[in-house]
Amino acid sequence: MATTTTAPEKVGIQFTETMRGYFSTKVKNDYQLAAQQGIQDNSKFEFTLTVTSNDLDKMLTDESHKAKLVGSVTAPALSPTPLTVSDGEFNLFIVDPASVNTRRMVYRMKMTAADGKVYYFEGFKVVHNDPGFDIWADTTTLYITVHDGDSPNSPVLGQGIIKILPTDFLHQLSTLEVTNTTNLQQKIEETARFGSFFAGVLFNVYGGIFAPSKIFNPDAPPRQKRPLRMSAPEVHFFKTTDGVQLRLIRYQGGTKGPVMLAPGFGTSTLAFSIDTVETNLPEFLYAHGYDVWLFDYRASADLPSATTQFSADEIALYDWPAAVKQVRAITESETVQVVGHCVGSMSFLMAMLAGLQGVRSAVCSQLTTHPRAATLNEIRAGLRLASFLTVLGVDTLDPDFDTHADWQDKLYDTVLRLYPTKEPYNNPVDRRILFMYGEVYKIAQLNEATHDAVHEIFGPANMTFFRHISLILREGHIVNKDGKDVYLPHLERLAIPIALLHGADNAFFLPEGSAITYKLLCEKNGGDLYVRHVIPDYAHMDCFMGKNAARDIFPTILAELDKFN
Repeated sequence: MATTTTAPEKVGIQFTETMRGYFSTKVKNDYQLAAQQGIQDNSKFEFTLTVTSNDLDKMLTDESHKAKLVGSVTAPALSPTPLTVSDGEFNLFIVDPASVNTRRMVYRMKMTAADGKVYYFEGFKVVHNDPGFDIWADTTTLYITVHDGDSPNSPVLGQGIIKILPTDFLHQLSTLEVTNTTNLQQKIEETARFGSFFAGVLFNVYGGIFAPSKIFNPDAPPRQKRPLRMSAPEVHFFKTTDGVQLRLIRYQGGTKGPVMLAPGFGTSTLAFSIDTVETNLPEFLYAHGYDVWLFDYRASADLPSATTQFSADEIALYDWPAAVKQVRAITESETVQVVGHCVGSMSFLMAMLAGLQGVRSAVCSQLTTHPRAATLNEIRAGLRLASFLTVLGVDTLDPDFDTHADWQDKLYDTVLRLYPTKEPYNNPVDRRILFMYGEVYKIAQLNEATHDAVHEIFGPANMTFFRHISLILREGHIVNKDGKDVYLPHLERLAIPIALLHGADNAFFLPEGSAITYKLLCEKNGGDLYVRHVIPDYAHMDCFMGKNAARDIFPTILAELDKFN
């Protein structure tokens, strides 16, 4: 008996796009004038179309980059009821032979009204080398022509301009789907492949408007590192109750403590133990008799979990309890001390407010319960690009850059040169850090070796966390990822000695934020438990990585820890 073999379905892709604008039958040869006339006449034009390709490989490799269009159109000037789309065709980034360094996204389709009347629709988006970086306008503005008949040869009936609104764009990002994959890994790879083409083309169009960058060379021999002035470390891996593997690195310098050092988001504990300064914080505390524990929570650049999706809630509710429990168990200590920086600080305070036990004192650096961000506009701008990259299958941002730069790196570097900053951020890693976070260090406070090694400290950061911290900044105080005020009603749980540390020149999270936290804690639990130090001439991370931090800042941290040993 003969058998029939069916070829496996090819990997495809689809997404849905909604655009809205104005159209006029009175103006037929000028898109701008037609749109203005449409506004005057309140002649709206709107469509919701699904772009579908059943063969992603062909779509990306064929020079026409073709896909199908289905959907509906609402245009009262054409029909009182929605029109149905048929024979729709979409071309992604085809070369425009009439213009240098220009590509077009082209839409063609028939539109059929309920009474059977057929119109032909043509639309195009132009992506070209504008003065300045105008990717949003280029990729969200569609110039449209409607023909009175079923072909492009039919007489022109009218023209107009329609655009993607921000709310519709956010919805569009959520609709991107790679189809007919056999497993999650293939789905991720094919989504990234589409993104590589999409963003790669954008870079090739826009990249030439800026000068070349000084870039990190991964082929250079590894830099010579000095040995740390501490005993050999103990490395402890452990899991949280939600199954995430974390890491603790112990340097046992004595019986003081134990003290846990938690870094900021998107970095690892290397931010504390970097060897490019004469004396780093772990060495300083070790030399003064402390049992030092470097805590890499799930956001650590050194852990696989850094590329997964999570919010500050998971760090507070799962990571901190598991880590404190681990340190207490190994050291057989009833309590621990904490030095938390940035998100390491904020998430610790959230954990305490959620009921964390076993901490006798803490030093909280820069980010507290009421953050105030001078760079909120930059963060929001970053999130817009982050959302844009999400449609390309990018769930994380990474500040690293090298001579083997891929499409993400190229796109980042092109965009980020436009960012205004008082700091001389003249290399791609600096600019990525500026984009993702803001001005996190004063370059004048870093020695050259530390500045050159910054790429070793930072790593990927996920979009879920950025959305959470953006929500917190908008609210003006810590909330959970759903926006609920579940932490601050329990300020009595922070009735332990806490020293707040803030760089006076911090342009990332302003000193005003820790001042608010300090005032509220004193009012709630008594001023004798709290102290606040504002460090002149320092900003954010340079409070720990600064070339003179061991002289200017570490003695203050040591004194606060020593009070409770």
